[in-house]
Amino acid sequence: MPTYQAPLDNIKFVLNEVLNAEQLTEIPEYEEATSDLVDQILEEGAKFCEEVLFPLNQSGDEEGCMYENGVVRTPKGFKEAYDEFIQGGWCGVAGDPEYGGMGLPMLVNTVMQEMICSANFSFGMYPGLSQGAYEALHHYGTEEQKNTYLEKLLSGEWSGTMCLTEPHCGTDLGLIRTKAVPNDDGSYNVTGTKIFISAGEHDLTENIIHLVLAKLPDAPEGVKGISLFVVPKLLPENMGVNGVTCGSIEHKMGIKASSTCVMNFEESKGWLVGAPHKGLKAMFTMMNAARLGVAMQGLGIAEVAYQNGLAYAKDRLQMRALDGVKEPDKPADPIIVHPDVRRMLLTSKAFCEGARALSYWVGMELDVSLKHPDEKRRQEADDLVALLTPIIKAYQTDMGFEVSSLAMQVHGGHGYIWEYGVEQYTRDARIAMIYEGTNGIQALDLVGRKMGAHMGRYLRRFFHPVQKFIEDNQSNSDLQEFIFPLAKAFAKLQQSTAIIAQKGLKDPNEAGAASVDYLKHFALVAMGYMWIQMVVAAQKQLAEGTDNASFYESKIKTARFFFSRMLPEADWHFKAVMAGADSLMDLDEDQF
Repeated sequence: MPTYQAPLDNIKFVLNEVLNAEQLTEIPEYEEATSDLVDQILEEGAKFCEEVLFPLNQSGDEEGCMYENGVVRTPKGFKEAYDEFIQGGWCGVAGDPEYGGMGLPMLVNTVMQEMICSANFSFGMYPGLSQGAYEALHHYGTEEQKNTYLEKLLSGEWSGTMCLTEPHCGTDLGLIRTKAVPNDDGSYNVTGTKIFISAGEHDLTENIIHLVLAKLPDAPEGVKGISLFVVPKLLPENMGVNGVTCGSIEHKMGIKASSTCVMNFEESKGWLVGAPHKGLKAMFTMMNAARLGVAMQGLGIAEVAYQNGLAYAKDRLQMRALDGVKEPDKPADPIIVHPDVRRMLLTSKAFCEGARALSYWVGMELDVSLKHPDEKRRQEADDLVALLTPIIKAYQTDMGFEVSSLAMQVHGGHGYIWEYGVEQYTRDARIAMIYEGTNGIQALDLVGRKMGAHMGRYLRRFFHPVQKFIEDNQSNSDLQEFIFPLAKAFAKLQQSTAIIAQKGLKDPNEAGAASVDYLKHFALVAMGYMWIQMVVAAQKQLAEGTDNASFYESKIKTARFFFSRMLPEADWHFKAVMAGADSLMDLDEDQF
């Protein structure tokens, strides 16, 4: 049977000792979010994830959602778990207190997303989509819309969705056909079909609030003609039906307890959110929040897969250690003694701990970008979040799938069997590489939008502090084994940045061909930067004579593995970037 224990020691280490997240209390809205309070909240959240959500994960996968006559039923136990979830106030952790939220930093919500996705990926989809709907309405909704929807979304009484994709268009949203025709009372009749709508229909809440992309009758062609509408399943004024129906649910590879729906809008009553033809900007508020959430899904699924791979490796007896017997009283040694098993486990451990530090840093900077009183500091943080969001979305979901696959490999044949649980993690993990913009799209966003934005301003938000850290510590004897590999990989990242910018101006295919390898190179450097921060924090504790020396020593040892066995992958990605586009683009279509 699978197992999960929230990694609270690692979470608190990153929050309190690496990032000093208590500095967020300097922001007036967050002055009560002390480390003691946040730790207590996360401990309660961990208990809920371990004791309520995790026991439903396998049964939810086995049962899946059921569809009949337009009605979707979630698996046994999900409704009760959701009721307990909203009673605990978890939907409103980072919500505006004006609408019933707790007003805590988004960072707390980011940490909760990791634990929820480890415990029950499918369950996490429901409140996760509501968070995106809340963000869009909070940023762009009218006062009437905010008063109508936000309190219900934060309480969890109502849930939300994002309705973008249509049967003929996904990434290219300019092709959407859903129409919105104005009514005399200021509302609109929305008509069209949306597919792949997560949490589009279910039995957890009394109402579902759909955020729908559609085009007005006078809309210009392409993405400049997209508007955003709020279309409730039931009309708020009288809870009457609104022409919103679920046509079917998808039968999927994974996240089977999350309903993925075909949604039909038949002259459904909706209201414009934001300005006409400016819906894409409002939707990106949802998508950026969702992309950080998806990055946490990658980390969350990797963490639980790693924990199960580790538990199995310590328990499974096979052969003897290559350098001599380790367990003479047993017929064989546990497989954790074997180098290749340790390679897989250390790859998983190094990723999870590095990604946790990196994504929590992004989560903290998101709070700064939203609430810091200094406009300059807000802009700097916003730039960094914009730059790193596509990187962590793509890299962490790639690695979430890889780590879940490694956990299967550690289990051997048992990993392929449902009862051990890890094959579910592999199936669940795969979707995160696809939705909210495929990882290839994230790479194009990085090189096509973020790299050159504002004359390279976004890049400077990351490059400058990394460069300064390297320069300040190049003679630090305690960090030599980490500084020089980072400096080498960072220098090549700067070089490839310049090459892509130069070649991409002449031929966009050059930038496109380099994009995925560039993103992965960037991610490894960013992870390396965060791993050094963890080394510094661990060395500090050891120097001060901590009672938990083994914990901090493990950080330094894991960092050594990352710098010696994972960061060198950046060299390969650098060489692929330097190879250019010719070998990708030369083959004629009929030669494939």
